[in-house]
Amino acid sequence: MGYTAVHAGWGRLDASLDDLGCGRSWADVHRVKGLELACPECRGRVFARISPHRARHFYHQVRPRDCELANESPEHHLLKLELATAARAAGFRAELEVGNEARTWRADVLVFDRQDRPFIALEAQLSPMTPQDARMRTDRYAADGVAVCWVAMEKRPWERGVPSLRVAPPRDRGDAWTVRHGMARYTWAAPRTVKTKAAWTHISCCLDEAVRWILQGRVHAHTGPGGSVWWTAHSYVHLAIARARLEADAEAVQQAAAAEQRRRAAQEQAAATERVRLAAEQRRLAAEEEAHEEQQAEQERLADFFEHAGIKAALWPAFMQLVCSASGKAVTCGDQSPAHGNGLLLYSRPRKGAAFQLAGVVCPDPSALAGWPADLTILVPGRVWLLRIEEAAQSLLKVAVLDPVTQHCAYERVGPRTATLT
Repeated sequence: MGYTAVHAGWGRLDASLDDLGCGRSWADVHRVKGLELACPECRGRVFARISPHRARHFYHQVRPRDCELANESPEHHLLKLELATAARAAGFRAELEVGNEARTWRADVLVFDRQDRPFIALEAQLSPMTPQDARMRTDRYAADGVAVCWVAMEKRPWERGVPSLRVAPPRDRGDAWTVRHGMARYTWAAPRTVKTKAAWTHISCCLDEAVRWILQGRVHAHTGPGGSVWWTAHSYVHLAIARARLEADAEAVQQAAAAEQRRRAAQEQAAATERVRLAAEQRRLAAEEEAHEEQQAEQERLADFFEHAGIKAALWPAFMQLVCSASGKAVTCGDQSPAHGNGLLLYSRPRKGAAFQLAGVVCPDPSALAGWPADLTILVPGRVWLLRIEEAAQSLLKVAVLDPVTQHCAYERVGPRTATLT
């Protein structure tokens, strides 16, 4: 791939004037008798002067339309010369205004390596440029294997996204150009632990030093965690990597400890839940055991009644469940009542907190039905007992038939049978 120097720029003309100045001020050189200065690009007559920013430059007597040098500001021209001079002072060949054959880019200063191959462009970027344009133009250089460093004199929106330097011109004659932003070092206070402070800090240095470090490979473009790009030494990057690894290890330890704490908390929660479950299970078993014991005691207490009524003890819980369902009230058993034909007294309460009241009698002896209260319900476990009550009834009676085998419930009104006339 070939590279073409569009023009040598003002560099040679500057050198010639320095040689011809003979102690005169630089701005008065054009008054030397017989000396005429010509633009190296368009060959038009030019004059020397100093800009309000104290930049030495040339201006055309008549500004041409198509001269690249005529359209260049004094600051841009001076900064290009400083970059080229710095590159040459570092021992590299540097040419101004060199572009590639495809004309996709043209470097303000193109620097060549020891094998005379172009390897980096130094761009004096003083005109406005968007971050997108900066990235696109950087990629164009990269496509030809050429790195680039963008150099500006003011803070620009693109300076964090591409390799760049922000510089300041010398305040007094003889002072050096200074890099204000773009060169950074990584500082990590001793002892180097996670708790000690560490950060990237921008440093100031001479432009000549920055260019020499970049061209000699002592610094390189580094992209930080936030995407910002700056020039720094490999040792600083290695230090930052060591710090990042230390932080990652510390975070991993913290995460492992937190995970272990969560695991233990989960185990404790599971153990507590299991204890609650076991306690509930023990209470349930105890309640069942207590209910079973109460049921056994109740059945032993009612053994004579079961024999009297002809009811199997195993069917008694089902019978009582039917009683509760049919009445919709809380029901409890009393004792056998001789006054009610040895029937079993049942008590109920209409609402919670109320007193239990006699609600019915289970299987009274039919011989005791004479004078039976009309509102006192008789409860029987099946049709056999119903027929016995019907045969002995001497008044209108209320009978509830609750069959624990079939789970059938029926309410009957029975009374004395009418004698058959013969």
